[in-house]
Amino acid sequence: MSFPVVFKTYRTLVSLLEPAVLGLLYWRQRKGREDRTRLGERQGYPSRQRPKGHLVWVHGASIGETLSLLPVVERMTQRGLAVLVTSGTRTSAELIARRLPPGSVHQFVPLDVPRYIKRFLDHWRPDLALIAESEIWPNTIMALAERDIPLVMVNGRMSDRSYQRWQKMPGIIRGLLERFALCLAQTSEDAERLARLGAPRVAVTGNIKFDAAPPPADPRVVAHLSGLIAGRPVWLAASTHPGEESAIVAVHRALAKRHPNLLTIIAPRHPHRGPEVAAIAGQAGLRASRRSEGIHPDRATDIYVVDTVGEMGLFYRLSPIVLMGGTLVPVGGHNPIEPAKLGAAILHGPHVHTAAEIYEALDRARGALMAKDGATLARAVSELLGNAALTRDMARAAGEVVQALGGAVDRTMQSVEPFIVQAKLGARR
Repeated sequence: MSFPVVFKTYRTLVSLLEPAVLGLLYWRQRKGREDRTRLGERQGYPSRQRPKGHLVWVHGASIGETLSLLPVVERMTQRGLAVLVTSGTRTSAELIARRLPPGSVHQFVPLDVPRYIKRFLDHWRPDLALIAESEIWPNTIMALAERDIPLVMVNGRMSDRSYQRWQKMPGIIRGLLERFALCLAQTSEDAERLARLGAPRVAVTGNIKFDAAPPPADPRVVAHLSGLIAGRPVWLAASTHPGEESAIVAVHRALAKRHPNLLTIIAPRHPHRGPEVAAIAGQAGLRASRRSEGIHPDRATDIYVVDTVGEMGLFYRLSPIVLMGGTLVPVGGHNPIEPAKLGAAILHGPHVHTAAEIYEALDRARGALMAKDGATLARAVSELLGNAALTRDMARAAGEVVQALGGAVDRTMQSVEPFIVQAKLGARR
């Protein structure tokens, strides 16, 4: 298959820059952003044997994308296919390892360097590749096309910001999207943007995150912590980013007199920021405890910092009110589906453009409330803490919205069925 000169130039340039890419990789490892024991995987060296038979490669960039793919992975393994799941972050790898079904393995995705991709594909030899959302890596796409491995975009997204950026490079994006055998979009708007940019085969299947099982939690741990905080007003700020924690701490201070023994739980999006978040609370004169240090919240704890991986299912179950992070600062908002499934009333700030559909649906059904600033947030939290009936009504509405928007996994599997049949019949090898 021939490729435009620009892609061949890109491939050559990245190959020449491989020493710099390797240096960046080791710099990230020193900063704790890469797993030192598995650094070879990022260079395409496998750490596991390839399973026998036909194999599907499923990729999600980080925690949210990877976890949302689990129902698809389960369906694939139930069909008798081996599944290789890749992701790019340490936290996603740690979490996914606990939840992968039998018949699937995890590896870190190799960087988009030609030699790395070649090593990776030579070893794993996938019959089909499914890539979630908007992961578009030119060398990877070219290598798959050259090997005649079908590539499908699942749970596809194309934000307005990305769409505007790609419109300035129409030849490049068209050349890449034309290599996708199929693009399955979350919404009709995503599908329209992908088609306009050059994707020849597009369908709308919905957001598979609505079908993902809620994160698990050990019932014994839930019961233990529930007993420790019994009788206290509790709220949780989940997946927070720099600039948000100071506002959350200020809300706690504003509400502490009106709601005695208030416990505010903060789970930073990046757990390594735990000491920083605890320091913000300490500077405000509040007592903070960190989950990573093995400390449980006692009666004197004001701010409990959850700086661990894989425990959000526990804290969503403990907190009837959840503020979703990334919404008070212009990050774009993290997905509120998990707390909605686990019975929480949802609060969020004004910055929700990366998950606009679900936030609009929740707001419309009164399963969520938008707080434009710290003062509005304080009033909303105070009202919910003082009105258990309102909190329950919001939680019920949020759960109903999420349930009504399900079904994307079924539609996705129906759409990729021809490729599964092709793999199982061994049409390619």
